[in-house]
Amino acid sequence: MAQTKNHDYHLVNPSPWPFVGSMAAFVLAIGLITWMHKYSYGPLVFGVGLIGVLYTMLMWWWDVIKEASEGDHTPVVQLHHRYGMMLFIASEVMFFVAWFWAYFDVALFPGESAEVARTALTGGVWPPKGIETLDPWHLPLLNTLILLTSGTTVTWAHHALLEGDQKGLRNGLILTVVLGVIFTLCQAYEYAHAPFSFSGHIYGSTFFMATGFHGFHVIVGTIFLAVCLLRANLGQFTQRHHLGFEFAAWYWHFVDVVWLFLFACIYIWGYGPGGVHG
Repeated sequence: MAQTKNHDYHLVNPSPWPFVGSMAAFVLAIGLITWMHKYSYGPLVFGVGLIGVLYTMLMWWWDVIKEASEGDHTPVVQLHHRYGMMLFIASEVMFFVAWFWAYFDVALFPGESAEVARTALTGGVWPPKGIETLDPWHLPLLNTLILLTSGTTVTWAHHALLEGDQKGLRNGLILTVVLGVIFTLCQAYEYAHAPFSFSGHIYGSTFFMATGFHGFHVIVGTIFLAVCLLRANLGQFTQRHHLGFEFAAWYWHFVDVVWLFLFACIYIWGYGPGGVHG
C-alpha cells in the first residue's frame, strides 16, 4: 500500500545513471590515456566512453525534467537546486581564476630572476618579444558586442516568461542561441587566423587555454539554451515553474562576465609593448 507523502522533499527513485555514468567516465579516461600513448585502439575506446557519458547526461537530465513535470520539485526542492547551481557556478569561477592566475603570474613577472627559463621564453617583457598579438578592437570587440547582446536577449526572454509571454520567451531564446553560435564561429575564425600557435611559447598556451575553455563554456551554454528553447516550444515553462530556464540564464550571464574579464585582461591589457601588434 502506497504511503502518503507528508513532507516537502523529493526522495528519488532508484536510478542506474550514477553507475552507468561512472563506468562510462572510466572507459573515457582509459581511452584518453591509451590515445595519448598512441595505442591504435585508443580513439575507439575514447569514443565509446564519450558516447556513454553523453547518453548518461541525456537520460539523467531527462529523468530530472520528468520529475519536475510530475510535481516532485516542491519549493523546498527548488531552493536546494538553486543552492546547487550557485555552488556549481562558484566552482566554475574558481576554475577560471586558475587560468587568470597562470596568465598574470607570467605577464606581471616575465623577467622573474627565480624563473630563468621564463626569462628565456619571454625576453623579460610581456607580450613576449616577437609575438604578434591580436588587435582587440577588431574581431575581439565584435565578439564582445555579440556576447553582450546575447545577455540582453536572454534577459528579454526571462522577463517575457515572467509576464506569461510565451512568444517573447521563444523569440528571445532563438536570438540568444543564434548569437551564441555566431560567437563560436567568430572565435573559430580568430583561432584559424591567429598569428601565433598553442605550442612553442608561453603566450600561446595561456591565451588558448583561457579563451578556449571560455569558448567551450559558450558551446555548453548554447546547448543549454537550445534545450530550453525545445522545452519552451513544448510548453514546459510557466510563470511559476521554469527552474531549468533560470539556471540556463544564470550560466549564460556567468559566461558573459568571464568574457568581459578575458577581453579586458588578455586582449586589451595584453596588447602591450612587448610583442608585434597585428
